Amino acid sequence: MFELKQLHSFLVLAEELHFGRAAKRLHMTQSPLSRQIQLLEHTLQWPLFKRDNRNVQLTPAGLAFRQEAKQILALAENAVTVVRHHSHGRAGRLRMGFTAGSSYRHLPRLLSFASLELTELEIVLQEMVTTQQMDALDAHQIDVGLGRQPPNAPEIEGILIARERMLLAIPMAHPLAQKTTLRLEDLRGEPMITFSPQDGFYFYALIDSIFRQNNLQPTYVQHVSQIHSILALVSAGLGVAFVPETAEALHFDGVVLRRVRMPAVFADLYLLWSRSNTNPATKVFIQLIRRRLRIPRGQR
Repeated sequence: MFELKQLHSFLVLAEELHFGRAAKRLHMTQSPLSRQIQLLEHTLQWPLFKRDNRNVQLTPAGLAFRQEAKQILALAENAVTVVRHHSHGRAGRLRMGFTAGSSYRHLPRLLSFASLELTELEIVLQEMVTTQQMDALDAHQIDVGLGRQPPNAPEIEGILIARERMLLAIPMAHPLAQKTTLRLEDLRGEPMITFSPQDGFYFYALIDSIFRQNNLQPTYVQHVSQIHSILALVSAGLGVAFVPETAEALHFDGVVLRRVRMPAVFADLYLLWSRSNTNPATKVFIQLIRRRLRIPRGQR
């Protein structure tokens, strides 16, 4: 089989149609160039050039082979590029876990960053609650995660990428929706819809702390796991609910979102990964997010 070096020499000679000029471009003398062409013709078992003392011309076979040689070299160069991109993390596959709430605003933003700069990287998404993400990261079943809890295991690292104020979701027809200023005291005795203590423990504990710190006993009537499910129940008039401000992106009919006068309470969102992850794309993706969100190196 012929070598790529022989194809390159053939293409240069096919352009120059002069052994001296072609040899000069290839940084060699005419003798080794002539030898490479002879070996290529011997492999193909057909002459590629007509030669005499004055002229060098392509044979019909040489003309046909020129296009094929260009394609072969282009494929070879592309293969090298693909390997380099994979080894540097700019291509390949990145498995990403995410919470349902992060998909309303933050996940699309991160994906848009990747689609612009990491065009050869395939991102495989899997919806998971934060505790499932932690386990999946530890087991190397996913490469990165978007979760609500900060890293809570020695092997897991993370950076804070978003802080969301907690807002009160109110049925549009509810008297509280007409108030311009709301206090926690206004919620005394109000039926509250909140997150499941199993599947939505982060928000369940966060919301419960709001009432405990202010010596109020909430009246919980429903526990569900997803923000859009909570908003649906609020829209139906079953109660009011605290939700992260990312809920604004859902534009839920029949629901208004209001701030409550109280010490600010925020829901945090973290980009998470395992220290022992060996996928080159993980590091590249994290660097991209740090740069686009202007998160200094070393900041958690």
